[in-house]
Amino acid sequence: MTATAEEIRTRLGAALATHRAGRLDEAEAAYRAILADAPGEPNAGHLLGLACLQAGRLVEAEPFLAAAASRAPDNADCRNNLAEAHRRLGRFEEAAEGFARAIAARPDFAEAWCNLGLVRRAQGRLDEALAAFDSALAARPDMAAAHGGRGFVLCERRDFLAGEAALRRAVTLDPGYAEGHNGLGAAGRRLGRIGEAIACYQRAVTVDPDFAEAWNNLGNALTEGTRHDEALAVYRRALAIRSDYRAAGSNLLLCMNYMQSVAPAEIAAAHRDWAARHLPAPPNRALGPRIGNRPLRVGYVSPDFREHPVSHFLAAVFAAHDRARIELVCYADATQEDAMTARLRAHAALWRSTVGLSDAALAQQVVDDRIDLLVDLAGHTAGNRLGAFALKSAPVQATWLGYPNTTGLAAIDYRLTDAVADPPGEADTLHVEKLFRLPDGFLCFTPPDDAPPVAARADGGSVVFGSFNMLAKINEATLALWARILARVPQARLALKAAALADPGTRDLIATRFTRAGGDAGRLDLLPATAARTDHLGLYGRIDIALDPFPYGGTTTTCEALWMGVPVVTLAGERHAGRVGASLLARVGLDELVARNADDYVAIAAAFATDGARRAALRAGLRDRLAASPLCNAPRFARALEDAYRRMLADRGYL
Repeated sequence: MTATAEEIRTRLGAALATHRAGRLDEAEAAYRAILADAPGEPNAGHLLGLACLQAGRLVEAEPFLAAAASRAPDNADCRNNLAEAHRRLGRFEEAAEGFARAIAARPDFAEAWCNLGLVRRAQGRLDEALAAFDSALAARPDMAAAHGGRGFVLCERRDFLAGEAALRRAVTLDPGYAEGHNGLGAAGRRLGRIGEAIACYQRAVTVDPDFAEAWNNLGNALTEGTRHDEALAVYRRALAIRSDYRAAGSNLLLCMNYMQSVAPAEIAAAHRDWAARHLPAPPNRALGPRIGNRPLRVGYVSPDFREHPVSHFLAAVFAAHDRARIELVCYADATQEDAMTARLRAHAALWRSTVGLSDAALAQQVVDDRIDLLVDLAGHTAGNRLGAFALKSAPVQATWLGYPNTTGLAAIDYRLTDAVADPPGEADTLHVEKLFRLPDGFLCFTPPDDAPPVAARADGGSVVFGSFNMLAKINEATLALWARILARVPQARLALKAAALADPGTRDLIATRFTRAGGDAGRLDLLPATAARTDHLGLYGRIDIALDPFPYGGTTTTCEALWMGVPVVTLAGERHAGRVGASLLARVGLDELVARNADDYVAIAAAFATDGARRAALRAGLRDRLAASPLCNAPRFARALEDAYRRMLADRGYL
């Protein structure tokens, strides 16, 4: 018997009440039953699409919402819900058009304005995003999500204090706004308040225990606060919630690199497992036309084409590339640009922003740009585009510079390194990529233009050891060795500088660990980050000897110490991350500062502390020595890199 219109209205009202009560499964079943009896019922179709959207089944939701929007093109709610499905599917331009049509139908539609802000933020169009959130707040001043959206955009524009204030307003309005607590954690972390950040992330996951992103961010904060074991457990919680959460998997891998307790073979296996779980096997690619003698089109992919450690090893190389041999194309995945961005862009034949592009869209762009060799500069660090590399969009792909381990990705053919950082033998078995060893080291340092002169240390004062590496690298094993060094040099002090040391709880943690390792915490100088790089470099005037942490040593930090006249003692470990220091020191002829084991490390540092004449001579000449070394010879390095690229292509049959 066919249901009457009155019966359908009654059933629809009951289903809607169930929907509003949050019982989505019951509501969805009721909407489907109504549509079975009245296939053309428009409200049931719209609401069924909305229920699927709220349940996260976006592909299933879209046709119902599209049909509803088609039947009622001026219905702002239908337009908004369809556009929201498009936003979550990553179809941002369709989403933006849909939200604009919803707003045209209802100009004070705060939710649509807020959603439009989310789209523009995802696209990196931050000014438009901020304007959209402001319009949402003009319509509804107490809208927590719009205050939160403003806060996120302000943080992305690096106005962290204003962003924090907006996010705090959001969670005051809605204490159950998990996304706002997550954003407050991000702001606190960027302001060096790691303890506060951890507390905010913990509030976010208390409000929403299935908030995988907040679990991942909590892991990042714990890693930065050198609480690695806790971080691993938290990353695994994020992956238990979302098994396809690639970023959490990458962060777990990065965290393993900091840990002395995890063996290199275990780390290598974890990278392979990540690739197998998260990314498809590379597609078969037909051999393209041979390149011949034309310049190679080399694409560099990075989120760090800005003031960032990676760029300190790119700027001089980009300037030195021979345009007769290399046509340089950059794929930049960063929303913020600065003077370093402009410096790098000046040397590119083609510069493309990839913000907001899906992996598939980025891969297609690489194909359209006819790239011969595509170079990943991020590995498993934040903002990486390994998903695009998995699609094998260039004939040959390589990874270099930004990450100290294998990507685990079979689609990446080579990893650039050298024979000191990755000695032939076991290192080859730990990589999915083929290791290509450059002859004079895999790094070329761009000296800082704003570095102050090398400051002479006063004779007769106590020796000061120091490490300005990020705190995530300073684990308990490293602190224990440093405590042994101070025990051998009774009047010496140890200065540590890191952004996380602005946090009182983190300072207490380091002091406690140092004491537990047998050290005297009263001999520690714990320094927070400085606002300007010039001030940061100037602090090396207080340091006699830099100590490299392990198993993940410094790179930019080591080069900066050397440039400022401060010699570095390093322990050559059993993995790439622990051998970069040895590679750098080999380029400047300071192999005697490379220890082979823990006892050797302590002995070298302690002996060096007693040899003031040697330290003074090194301090006076180290900058000139570095400048004249292969480490700063950009033309020589660029030729070696270009030769490497041609060799890679030749080995794969493209030359």
